[in-house]
Amino acid sequence: MAEDTNIYEVIIVGAGPAGLAAAIYTTRRALKTLVLSKDLGGQAALTNNIENYPGFNKITGQDLMQKFYEQATLTGTEFDFTEVESLAKEGDLFILKTAKNQTFQSKAVILAFGLTPRNLNVPGEKEFGGKGVAYCATCDGPLYKGKTVAVIGGGNSALDAAEFLSKVASKVYLLNRKDVFRGEEILLKKVQESSNVELIYNAETKEVVGDTRVNKLIYTQDGTDKEIVVDGIFVEIGHLAKTDWVENLMELNERKEIKISRDCETKTPGLFAAGDITDISYKQVVISAGEGSKAALQAYKFLQGSENIVLPDWSPKK
Repeated sequence: MAEDTNIYEVIIVGAGPAGLAAAIYTTRRALKTLVLSKDLGGQAALTNNIENYPGFNKITGQDLMQKFYEQATLTGTEFDFTEVESLAKEGDLFILKTAKNQTFQSKAVILAFGLTPRNLNVPGEKEFGGKGVAYCATCDGPLYKGKTVAVIGGGNSALDAAEFLSKVASKVYLLNRKDVFRGEEILLKKVQESSNVELIYNAETKEVVGDTRVNKLIYTQDGTDKEIVVDGIFVEIGHLAKTDWVENLMELNERKEIKISRDCETKTPGLFAAGDITDISYKQVVISAGEGSKAALQAYKFLQGSENIVLPDWSPKK
């Protein structure tokens, strides 16, 4: 199949809060913009309820990301849902190749592809992926109505998953390998108040067991192997920065996150990064959206020349 070649002023990799916010800003600046992403909404779309995004007392992550997407579309953003496999720079242009055998060229690129769920790396996890082992409670939780499930993790994502699943499953085990949870107190309180959630501390997952599907989880607690009978297991132990494919164009920190300036610049002129994939301290939807907006404005400034001053989108009342 012959490769398609398309030239844009800005290509954004990722369609989560950072990528979609960036797209809204670049298209409002009349820049020809393409978003390349394997999914819509990223990790934010997998969050059951968001209660700390300004303007919304409570909204699902999927609904919020849909609003971002609709706004980006209205401003003129183009979308192609595919995974980007490589990024290179040739002269003044960036070359991006996708899993659909496409080639795109761009004068500026914003990387906003977020983080990837971390695996347990225990026997049975890979074998039962999609057969009882899941990484998204919001996506797969409804399949376990009235059943018994286990959630593994000790942070906000694990607590959020357990709280959501408590409304679907008949029984939820929440296994934390430490003796305290790292998540927000309000989330922990909700989980503790759920009568069908059982908290298990100091539990190190050892093996996922089943036949055609998962039916058992084996863990170690205080040096003793224990097991629980479950229909499904939700892995919520954090995320990884998969940046190996772009590391030659930028600096990474010890966690492989992209190092950026305060204006979302990388070491390569014209290449910007925003959101959870960067080395910013806080990983929140509202912060990622703001970082994406910053990256977009800096990309606009780059394309217009270093002396250009980026004016605000609003105008004072006359």
